Amino acid sequence: MGWLTFPREPEPEAMDEDPEVEAYASAAAQAHLDSIDNTLVEQVLSAGPRRGLLLDIGTGPGGIPLKIARRLPEMRVVGIDRSAGMIQVARRAALDQDLARRAHFFVGDANRLCFPNSHFNLVLSNSLLHHLRDPRAVFAEMARVAKPDGVILLRDLRRPSRLTFPLHVRWFGRYYSGLMKKLYEVSVRAAYTSEELGDLLRTSALPEARIFRHGHTHLGFVRSGLTAGKA
Repeated sequence: MGWLTFPREPEPEAMDEDPEVEAYASAAAQAHLDSIDNTLVEQVLSAGPRRGLLLDIGTGPGGIPLKIARRLPEMRVVGIDRSAGMIQVARRAALDQDLARRAHFFVGDANRLCFPNSHFNLVLSNSLLHHLRDPRAVFAEMARVAKPDGVILLRDLRRPSRLTFPLHVRWFGRYYSGLMKKLYEVSVRAAYTSEELGDLLRTSALPEARIFRHGHTHLGFVRSGLTAGKA
């Protein structure tokens, strides 16, 4: 690790405290998070498929799978999260949006998914990676529950260099205040760099996944059905 590299400071795997759940789901935070989520929804829509079963791991308040369900009427979505508070928020949102028949949310552990092999057409994860103690175990579960021709897509925050970190969190965190602003900075400290993510993937169940960057703030990987099974 060079002197320019900002060291990772892992973050707890779940937001279990009520103030954290409220901060994440607050109207002020959602105004900005919605715009970020929309770019991921568009990426999912372009990656396909457009029907079948979708699993969102670390679903939080369920915003992304619910957006996808509204856009894709032939897609059923399932979201899991370790936080019971987040799942309660997601279930209420599904009811409010009249999507409860096609959107189901459960408390669950990404390290040990309770779904059969080759079950989902699309497996999605947003802003979970920086929480994980053992990313390779979760990558293995994602690969296991996805159909052989299914799509796996993960996106998360990107950790900047030591020199740019103060400006990065000040500029991109300007949309947040109070506890949410603190949570954002903690999350950026816990995020990965492209090089670190590449190292994880090469020794995981998803070595063929392609890494991408989204703007200055996010990175991730996608494994399409065309590349599944290729080293």
